[in-house]
Amino acid sequence: MTTTSHSRLQELAQEEWDIVVIGGGITGAAVLREASRSGLKCLLLEQRDFAWGASSRSGKWVHGGLRYLKEGQPKVTWHSVREREKLCAELPGLITLKPMLWPLFKGKPGSEILIRAGLFLYDLMAGKRRRHVVDRPVLGNAFPHLNVPRLKGAICFYEGQTDDARLTLRVIQEARASGGIALNYAEVTGLVREAGSGSVRGVTARDEGSDTVHAIRAKQVIAATGAWSDRLRTQVNYNHAERLRPLRGSHLVFDRKRLPVQGTIVLEHPRDRRPGFITLFQGRVIVGNTDLDHGQNLQQDAFITAEEVVYLLETVQHHFPSLRITQQDIISTFSGVRPVVDSGATDPSKESRDHVVWQEDELITIGGGKLTTFQHIAIDALSRAQHKFPQARLVKNQPVLAASVPALSLPASLTEQQAETLVGRYGSALADMLSSAPAHSMSLIPGTETFWFELPWCAAHEDVHHLDDLLLRRTRIGLLLEQGGAGLMEQFKELVQAPLKWTDARWQSEAERYLNLWARYYSPPGRQPAEPGSAVAGGAQHAVRV
Repeated sequence: MTTTSHSRLQELAQEEWDIVVIGGGITGAAVLREASRSGLKCLLLEQRDFAWGASSRSGKWVHGGLRYLKEGQPKVTWHSVREREKLCAELPGLITLKPMLWPLFKGKPGSEILIRAGLFLYDLMAGKRRRHVVDRPVLGNAFPHLNVPRLKGAICFYEGQTDDARLTLRVIQEARASGGIALNYAEVTGLVREAGSGSVRGVTARDEGSDTVHAIRAKQVIAATGAWSDRLRTQVNYNHAERLRPLRGSHLVFDRKRLPVQGTIVLEHPRDRRPGFITLFQGRVIVGNTDLDHGQNLQQDAFITAEEVVYLLETVQHHFPSLRITQQDIISTFSGVRPVVDSGATDPSKESRDHVVWQEDELITIGGGKLTTFQHIAIDALSRAQHKFPQARLVKNQPVLAASVPALSLPASLTEQQAETLVGRYGSALADMLSSAPAHSMSLIPGTETFWFELPWCAAHEDVHHLDDLLLRRTRIGLLLEQGGAGLMEQFKELVQAPLKWTDARWQSEAERYLNLWARYYSPPGRQPAEPGSAVAGGAQHAVRV
């Protein structure tokens, strides 16, 4: 079911809801999913696009949080490991358990003991032993240009990798299938208060580009707006102190030919010894990540700074010196803002990643948390309001997806891995997608693991309002291609203009908007936007980004 705010918001304001969820990231999607399947009448409103914030800009890991053991946060690791195991088992193709290598060095027995002890607890929590030692020749085969003195091998452990934006959308689609309504580009402008008590009894909202504000009443409002949560909380009571500490995590994307790796490795930064990672993602290589206080405007896309680029490059240059990697080799960047609860820690990395649920004047606000624990967080938040809905059937640990996808007749040209990935991304909708796909669209878009036929389907069926919705979140083309795919704009236009029902003028406007947005927020600092349809050879440095 496809729902747009432009056709429905005024109509929906005539109804009264059990729950209104504010925020269309993974946490808001999970709240909608659990509430709707519990028999509640639920509406989700997102001011931008689904997964616009951190839920499309994470490191792409559904992980247990090994380093949280070191930081004295065993509860976070416990919930994360248990949820990781559950999600990897339930969502093949969408979340895939992949090996990670943690290098071991001669002459550092204390460090090795800590790593081994942490991974022992990790496996104990998971109820499965997966860790094993990898010798230096095997490590060298996976990372042929790795050159670090006194390296003797690595310990292999496992985490789940996902396309975070597709995961968020699948959860929203499951919520819709059980009766929930989700609107993107429907901005919540304020809260509806009950006369006398001041209790929150709904929200005011408007469509993108409209000045008309609609009052939507609900028995319960749940704010799952991530780093933006304090803004709503302070509307309830100006005396409420801000409790969140927005932290930015930035990443670099490289061509695999330029940074040839065969898996995932955890590497300490040469200056501060903070662990980061290098991993494969949809045919490219991601280097991550930073963990810094985010002082940028929260109403704009987060972007990497020049200092962060230097920091992340230092890791690559130190561990792979023979490759002579420079800023010119970066394809793209992306930055997400984590909604971490502020404890006053001097080092941002030492802040707890546990979630907190606040209830103030009956507004429920979710703070903190991780991608991995989205279902656990949603159940916790909904349990705070369960007394209002005695008829609700709120059950823990249910499968995220309602049922397995029926067997599909897939083209023989697809590999087993490609078929599993497509089923993970689209579920039972894949059958209709393939049946309507033109024969010439059955190949992969060069430089990506996305098929051409995915674009018109997403454009027609997945709430695409702007071109960046399609190229940065429904697919990840904007992260994987030089200049965000500027050289393929004509091919994109041919496939998606008709399903989007855009005029030539609208297409041109959207293409220019997207390329400027990409240059400002997803390129290495200093690169100019490309012209739509231009043949792009990456690497030119021009104007400094504002």
